[in-house]
Amino acid sequence: MARKTNINKGNADKWRLPPESLRKAANPKNWNGKSSDELKSIKRLIGQERAVESISFGLDVPSRGYNIFVSGRPGSGRTNYTLKRLRERAKNIPAPCDWVYVYNFDEPGEPLVMSLPAGHGKGLCEALDELINELKVTISKAFEQSQYEDAKAQYVKTFQEKAGAIMDELKAWSAEKGFSLKRTPQGFVNIPLIDAKDDDGKDVVREIQPEEFEALDDEKQKSYQAASEEVSQKTLVSLRNIRDMEKDLKEKLSKLEAEICRSAITPCLSEVREKYICPKGKGKKEESKEETENKNLSKWFDRMTDDVIENFGVFVTSVREDSAEVDFSRYTANLFVSNDPASGAPVVWETNPTYYNLSGKVEYESRQGYLYTDFRRIVAGAFHKANGGYLVLDADKVLMNFMSWEAVKRVLRTRESSIENLGEQYGAIPVSSLRPMPIPMNVKVVMVGTPYIYELLQYYDPEFHKIFKIKASFDFDMPRNKRAEQEMAAFVADVTREEKLLPFDTSAIAEVLEWASREADDQKLLSIEIGGIRELVVESHAWAKADKKEGALRVSQKHVQKAIEHKKYRSGLYQEKLQRALDTGLIRVDTEGEMVGQINGLSVIELSDSRFGHPSRITANVYMGQEGVINIEREVKMTGPIHNKGLMILSSYLGRKYAQDMPLSLSARLTFEQNYGGVEGDSASSTELYCLLSALSGLPLKQSIAVTGSVDQFGNVQPIGGVNEKIEGFFECCRRRRLTGEQGVVIPKQNVTHLMLNHEVLEAVKDGKFSIWAIETIDEGIEILTGVKAGKEKKNGSFTPSSVHFKVKARLRKLLENAAKLNKKLRKDSNDTSDETQDSGGGADEDE
Repeated sequence: MARKTNINKGNADKWRLPPESLRKAANPKNWNGKSSDELKSIKRLIGQERAVESISFGLDVPSRGYNIFVSGRPGSGRTNYTLKRLRERAKNIPAPCDWVYVYNFDEPGEPLVMSLPAGHGKGLCEALDELINELKVTISKAFEQSQYEDAKAQYVKTFQEKAGAIMDELKAWSAEKGFSLKRTPQGFVNIPLIDAKDDDGKDVVREIQPEEFEALDDEKQKSYQAASEEVSQKTLVSLRNIRDMEKDLKEKLSKLEAEICRSAITPCLSEVREKYICPKGKGKKEESKEETENKNLSKWFDRMTDDVIENFGVFVTSVREDSAEVDFSRYTANLFVSNDPASGAPVVWETNPTYYNLSGKVEYESRQGYLYTDFRRIVAGAFHKANGGYLVLDADKVLMNFMSWEAVKRVLRTRESSIENLGEQYGAIPVSSLRPMPIPMNVKVVMVGTPYIYELLQYYDPEFHKIFKIKASFDFDMPRNKRAEQEMAAFVADVTREEKLLPFDTSAIAEVLEWASREADDQKLLSIEIGGIRELVVESHAWAKADKKEGALRVSQKHVQKAIEHKKYRSGLYQEKLQRALDTGLIRVDTEGEMVGQINGLSVIELSDSRFGHPSRITANVYMGQEGVINIEREVKMTGPIHNKGLMILSSYLGRKYAQDMPLSLSARLTFEQNYGGVEGDSASSTELYCLLSALSGLPLKQSIAVTGSVDQFGNVQPIGGVNEKIEGFFECCRRRRLTGEQGVVIPKQNVTHLMLNHEVLEAVKDGKFSIWAIETIDEGIEILTGVKAGKEKKNGSFTPSSVHFKVKARLRKLLENAAKLNKKLRKDSNDTSDETQDSGGGADEDE
């Protein structure tokens, strides 16, 4: 058990820190002592000059590959600023063209893409829909007019007259040859004619009967057959002439129908063509940039006109039969991307960057068990929507989605976007689908991610630097000076206006600024993680509204403190359970009295949403042996490499300090008691050294004092992290038991600038109930812990009598001497035993 003693405060006063060193208060004069409703708005991002200049430069460079990677911690304001900056810039950039997909009359599986001036795409689609209805009526009426019927009848009549004359001539000629032409389902048949008598005895010519033909002699039959062959050849020639005339008739009729159809639909089509191929207000010089696309659209209208003429019967039938089943979609357009001319260039923030959301897709419709698609089911992706503007992506999400990063690289590398379904590439069975025409891309991509993601991409992807040549690094803190405090106060004012919150008085603004310093872990810095500051402002307003005593007129310091405390409380369940174990003694930590070889170390536990400090009991035992200093955790592989390094430095310190004139001969064991989760870091190396010096010197250490700090080989105490959490953790442990005025924490002097302790610790220090000591060397720390001078080394290698180092070296010398005496005694005993064995052996020989 630790024995109780009174601390000699006089020895430690020179290292004790005054209350004003423990927390740097904000100076309201830096913002003229005004409340938030009196402060002017700040129109720039505070503390991020490097990032702002990098983004501006990246936006100004239009060359290929100058896309931007915005690197920073979540909550630094990186995404909000990026979007705000891009939207401001995009307003001054002309809106890019619209894109529509249309039917490819020559290759239906490869839809064509057309560009139109911004805002015209929707109008074209609507105009084409109306045009179809207009064409139905116009074409139907055109073919109902008598002019068409009369012309058609005239062509048919002429054909029939000519065909009839040819057939009459053929029949007459065949009769002269003694044959009759007879039409059958199989074609024309030549039948021989013979002279005969009718019933009245008159001479007539009739067709020969089969039996009569068979009765003829062979010479006569051969004569008829030769003549029949001649008639057949003549018949074929005549029929060929009739077919040529029929083909000519069809061509004339088609030409007639085409002329009538063209003349009927030309006025309808001309209006649409003139409106969307040559928009009004465009001179010839202005049209140069759009000439290619206008030509493509003009060609498509020409091809559409030809297709309407070829299929005019479908239009006529749909009107006459009132059929809704006829599909006229090939004459419509799919509005793929539409831009508002008044809104400037697009800024697209894709929050779910899957492959299809980025690259677009072709959708399918199920019809009676079959999948069907056409050009109307081509859907735009984020790249197409951002074309001509800016696309903002979250790097983490892009990398998490299959093939998304490859899609980003392909578009930026080729500067065009092709719509392909992944099933075609990775499906077990190749699936035939549409192959939409690629769209040329002119988009600047801004990826937002952490520094870790940036380094991974830089290291593992050789193409990354080629396509993201600009890095915009968001910092997480800025120097704390008058200007910085003024800007932070203005930012608080901006948040209250944007969120329509209660105004913050001077004390509330000061508390926010001090909290920002605490988040930066430095009195000379301010955290500029905008997300956390905004949360604090909003939550402080909520506590002010809940405070009925104040009438909810302003947010004051106590409301900000309440917001800070409650946020800590919400995420402090694990901390509370650990503290409960300390209170009940389940985890043993002494906060009063003295004890040899035992000290309170400090560590920090970091969770996803909080971090806190707590004390740990470190003990040391020293005894005779040659094993040196051994850490028990290291032996069972519960320590990390940094902690192991600290332990080896500790051993080096002992050798340098005490083994210049004699070898070290000891065995020592160090351990973190009741530690079951492992140890990493060197912030306890000085603590372990104090514990070891206590065990060697026999001087007890004050259990009311906790220690943190690393040490070098020369005994200099070095800074550590989490100093505020460590101090507050030990303070809370002492407060819940009893503050005696003797308790406190020893820290490295270099960590004084990092102190931003909470108000409760500050008040306890002011009241003399708690102390903070800042030291530079092990000698200073051991004097505070033991109340005994560390001692100075003399030229002969000895130390000041009765000092800590004197006692340690005396103990080490004693251990060495005892070891030497033991070794001498063991050798003597071994020699005596050997002599006795020899004497005993010699006597046996004589007896023999």
